Amino acid sequence: MALNTIWVLAEASDGEVTNPTLELLTKARELAGTVECVYGGGDADAVAGTLGEYGATKVYATGDLGGALPGVPVAGAIAALVESGNVPDAILVATSYTGRDVAGRLSAKLDRTVITNNTDLEVDGDKLVTTEPVFGGTTNVKTTFTAEGPHIVLVRPKSFEAEASGGGSASVETVPVPDAGASGGATVVNRHVEEHEGPSLDDAEIVVSGGRGLGEAEKYEMVEELAKLLKGAPGASRAIVDAGWVPYSYQVGQTGKVVKPTVYIAAGISGATQHMVGMKGSKNIIAINKDAEAPIFSISDLGIVGDVHKVLPALIEALRSR
Repeated sequence: MALNTIWVLAEASDGEVTNPTLELLTKARELAGTVECVYGGGDADAVAGTLGEYGATKVYATGDLGGALPGVPVAGAIAALVESGNVPDAILVATSYTGRDVAGRLSAKLDRTVITNNTDLEVDGDKLVTTEPVFGGTTNVKTTFTAEGPHIVLVRPKSFEAEASGGGSASVETVPVPDAGASGGATVVNRHVEEHEGPSLDDAEIVVSGGRGLGEAEKYEMVEELAKLLKGAPGASRAIVDAGWVPYSYQVGQTGKVVKPTVYIAAGISGATQHMVGMKGSKNIIAINKDAEAPIFSISDLGIVGDVHKVLPALIEALRSR
């Protein structure tokens, strides 16, 4: 049995719909007969084609937000829609900065529960059931809602594969944004995009991550060089991020980024549970560690028991010679 209607909070960056939005649309098609989007911004017509291609039939758009921080006006617009009688069974939101802001404010406005940090969704009878990893990803907890909808669900990126349905462009309906008073006074004054060469960590097909086993911050250069030779992205364990060797944006794990590349190379990473939560969905995992008992080997497709200071330079030299 499927739900009747699911709304997906759609997000876009530089006119491109974000991948987590497409992932949620793909999953929503499995769960409900009708999938619609809510979008904060004045370029809804530009993104309606992509949203329709992935299953949305309608986009409720706020129009230009005039530089306002999106959480307040978007949550207000969604709450107004629901209070007018337009009530979906569930609202799916990606775990992004904007998504979390909207979900929290919407929960307060509608007095509805939010279930966070989910990696899977299913329908059991007429109920939506969520799956959330706990205890560092060692146990999955299934939760369902008992109160009336709409049920608000925050979902981790990379939880589903984005697949187009081949649908036509979604229709766009502009919805009013209620006056938010003083709470709507925050504005975005500037945006800074981190500079990087090659693919981003989120989208790279190959990720090379380094850990404490590298020994010192200067040795991380080997990870960056190998990633560059493989046309991949560098990543890191929480240990070396906390130590200040690399920026937080490099961190892979439960409190960092979740990645699912075709190849993931873990160099000098023992495999703490919180790190493995962020990369165990990779298609092929290669681990390099001198400790044969390191937990990372339990999920590796190829394990190299050896000194990372000897293995990485040899691998780099082999790639250069080709």
